[in-house]
Amino acid sequence: MATIKISSVVEERVWEELKAVAAESHQNISGLLNEAIADYVRRRRVRPTVMEHLERSIEDNRELGRLLAG
Repeated sequence: MATIKISSVVEERVWEELKAVAAESHQNISGLLNEAIADYVRRRRVRPTVMEHLERSIEDNRELGRLLAG
C-alpha cells in the first residue's frame, strides 16, 4: 500500500495521550494515527439515510431496548 507523509498540529495533551496508548499497546504512532483516521473517515461517510433509518429504528424499539437491557 502506498503511503504519504503528512504534517499536522495537535494539542500537547492529546499527543502525550497518543504516545501513552502507543506504548501501552506496543504499536507505533503512525499505525495508531492511520487506524484513527481510517475509523474517522468510515464514521463520517455513513450515508445520512442510513443514520435516519437507524435513529427511527431505535426510537420505534425503545421499549424493547429497555426490556432487553433490564
